[in-house]
Amino acid sequence: QLQLVESGGGLVQPGGSLRLSCAASGFTLDYYAIGWFRQAPGKEREGVLCVRSDGSSRNYADSVKGRFTISRDNAKNTVYLQMNSLKPEDTAVYYCAARRYLCSGSASDYNFWGQGTQVTVSS
Repeated sequence: QLQLVESGGGLVQPGGSLRLSCAASGFTLDYYAIGWFRQAPGKEREGVLCVRSDGSSRNYADSVKGRFTISRDNAKNTVYLQMNSLKPEDTAVYYCAARRYLCSGSASDYNFWGQGTQVTVSS
């Protein structure tokens, strides 16, 4: 069974950091691009960052530039989203998703999705 499982979300104060993990099971991530998306209440799901199978990344959200980074560890079949200098507007459910080879900022281009992990930034 192909599955993506996110973890690492939680409550953090403004200015704090979190690292989200996206672990794959049932398939290897070697040939997949992994995107991180987020969805805040009442808003559409938006692309944040994506990492290709070769390790190169794409940023789809100007608001996270310089604060969020994406990385992958193919040996662990896991992709990470490091989030620093968190702001209240980063509060959302964060999802990881997989598609073959190339990144895309469009959620409809992804084939597999995790269940999401809640990130809340609040004092």
